[in-house]
Amino acid sequence: MKPFQPFSALTYRNFRLFWLGQIISLSGTWMHSAAQGWLVFKLTNSPFYLGLVGSAMTMPILLFTMAGGVAADRFFKRDIILTAQTILMFLTLALAIMVSTGIVTVWHVLVISFLIGTANSFEIPARQSFFVEIVGRENLMNAIALNSAAFHGARMVGPTIAGIIMSFFGLAACFYLNALSFLATITGLLRMRFRPDEIKTSQGSGIRKEFNEGLKYIFDDPKVYTLILSSGIISFFGFPYATFLPVYARDILKTGAAGLGILMGFAGAGAFTGAVALAVRGDFSNKGILLAASSITFSIALLIFSLSNITWLSYLTIFFIGFGAINQVATANSLLQLLVPDRLRGRVMSSFTTVFLGMTTIGNLSLGSLAHYIGTQYSLLTGASLCLIGSLLLILKRPEILKIKMRSDE
Repeated sequence: MKPFQPFSALTYRNFRLFWLGQIISLSGTWMHSAAQGWLVFKLTNSPFYLGLVGSAMTMPILLFTMAGGVAADRFFKRDIILTAQTILMFLTLALAIMVSTGIVTVWHVLVISFLIGTANSFEIPARQSFFVEIVGRENLMNAIALNSAAFHGARMVGPTIAGIIMSFFGLAACFYLNALSFLATITGLLRMRFRPDEIKTSQGSGIRKEFNEGLKYIFDDPKVYTLILSSGIISFFGFPYATFLPVYARDILKTGAAGLGILMGFAGAGAFTGAVALAVRGDFSNKGILLAASSITFSIALLIFSLSNITWLSYLTIFFIGFGAINQVATANSLLQLLVPDRLRGRVMSSFTTVFLGMTTIGNLSLGSLAHYIGTQYSLLTGASLCLIGSLLLILKRPEILKIKMRSDE
């Protein structure tokens, strides 16, 4: 029996280069996220615009990610990721210049957010389906968990640093540092080395036919669409909570910009803890039970957070929000990649991305509009309640989700 290695994916040079670059780049991305939320709220004093900017960044996920999935199945995934990262660097730099010169308006932020989302709609399917090619099926769960640990470790550190930088150096510094941080991932991608047989591309049979083939596969396999639906529920009703954290920091908890960084940091700490636990635990068979339990944990923690006016309780519950979210997402991600054939992986993962991130677009707009009329706390309470009800109904209607048992060597 092969000995268990909790960090087995890091033994692969290409994954190690990408992972180390992501740690730096994602820290900048989370600094950007915290600074952008504060910037929009400062410019508009409106939770509606916070939701609108969140929707602008995720709207392209709904519009273009399926095309991104086709591209991921057709072209060399490293080159897609490299191109997208370069575009993102220049978009961030443009926003930094506008903020530092004082010409920025909320409409500039909306346009740049939409363009960032467009680049992400091609980068995300390529990145998600890239891991299995550089570490293999046996180490896929470990690679996803380690990448999630990098993402949420950055989520824990980045906003906290952003809060300090905003207080002492201003908003523009956060955007400049984010632009600089993309160089880490770009450098790592350029240093990767591949054998000719590892560069997987396909001529394809026409975009429309490939779209239809991917959708037919998803709806013909109840396990696949149930996994995608489970992520869609927490995405639509639950994930918009992050958009409204500036309101909680300034008006409800009254902790200011530094408090916003701490809130986002605690959410990142919970997700980081969950990701590390997945990586250390290694591959396991009862992924369906973990998926369901994580959805319920996320929903209950969000429900308590939505009503909290107590700082320490908000920090505690947002930790469990992050913990539940990462366990749900990483488990659904790995199960999907293990279930689908190689030739369809890009399209299936683009569908997962469309539902998981794209539904946040509608959720941001819906909960933002609702917050305008009934207040942020009651709007978030409504979303958390529907998230919990939806997760429980899915388990009752689709009990097979609890019976999904799969290991990477199956």
